[in-house]
Amino acid sequence: MKLRNTLISIPTSGVWLDGRLAHAPDVRGLALLPAADGYHPPNVEGSRLPAALHEAGFATMTLNLLTRHEAARDPDAGFNVSRLTTRLLAAIDWIEHQPPLAGQPLGLVAGGTTCGALIRAAGSVPDRIAAMVCLAGRPDLAGAAPLRALTVPTRFIVSPADPHASIARHAFALIPRTVADWHEVPADDPRPAAIAAAQWLASHLPVTGPA
Repeated sequence: MKLRNTLISIPTSGVWLDGRLAHAPDVRGLALLPAADGYHPPNVEGSRLPAALHEAGFATMTLNLLTRHEAARDPDAGFNVSRLTTRLLAAIDWIEHQPPLAGQPLGLVAGGTTCGALIRAAGSVPDRIAAMVCLAGRPDLAGAAPLRALTVPTRFIVSPADPHASIARHAFALIPRTVADWHEVPADDPRPAAIAAAQWLASHLPVTGPA
């Protein structure tokens, strides 16, 4: 599958969010990879995660939920879950208005504080999101009520050595068992986490094109 890489900018609440879209006509779905742990120049090659998703047949859209200025000037910007959620929902709405992307099965994958925004976004547009992956991170920041009300199939991928593992476990315990999955990976190798994320999306996103 040959992917076309395109730099994107999404307008939301007076700012533009930068990212990179890797897409092809024959993908089986779209994986949105939002991040709020700083600013990542979209012209730099990504991690193993996009590669694993591409191998599984997915298009990917990496997206900075913070601007370069916010990341540089405000160390707490990544903890503003309400703002991150608003921006994530704006990105999902933007996807719905792009002819190559509209209607594609959508999965979300994130780590850090962005996990809290994933949970809240799923509560707002549950019918649009087919599956989600929290790479450890801080899903607890979504709040107890959104966690308990979650209906989107969600996998937590966590290393027992992760300093936030116990926090993630507590948040996981609030999610209905029918949609929750806990998957442990080693701490010193990013490949198992990337593969586990791709497998989870592949098992939950309906196939609309070649698998």
